[in-house]
Amino acid sequence: MYKINIITLGKLKEKYWSDAEQEYLKRLSIFTKTNIIELKEEKFDEKSNHEVIKEKEAEKILKAIHKNSYVIVLDKEGKQFSSEELSKKIIEFKNSSTEISFVIGGPLGLAESILNIAKEKWSFSKLTFTHQMMRVILLEQIYRSFMISEDRKYHW
Repeated sequence: MYKINIITLGKLKEKYWSDAEQEYLKRLSIFTKTNIIELKEEKFDEKSNHEVIKEKEAEKILKAIHKNSYVIVLDKEGKQFSSEELSKKIIEFKNSSTEISFVIGGPLGLAESILNIAKEKWSFSKLTFTHQMMRVILLEQIYRSFMISEDRKYHW
């Protein structure tokens, strides 16, 4: 069965993010199985070696990625899509029964080792978002993609 995994570092700390995430997971359940895989982020401060921290987080991410999953990382340098283009991409994955694993990095971003295994790099903006906010944005855009593909009214 087609499934979407969202692999992310850190937990949602504020209730409003959790509420939004749960709402979109509920909405998505009529279209696909969506899993949130939360990994513990490494603690760091300004004296920490950020590359070492990112590599430790990368080890956790690699363990969480299923063997045959199509890996897409969210990265500010990634490809940007219109809502209609994104919908076509998501539906292509669904129609081919491809399991997708989206990877959202922590505050330091993603290690090169993760960027290198990604089949695609996507960006939702040139702006930087918190990883908590990005989880909700990603879920909303996936939901919007399904609504567009079925020609259903959503936001108007």
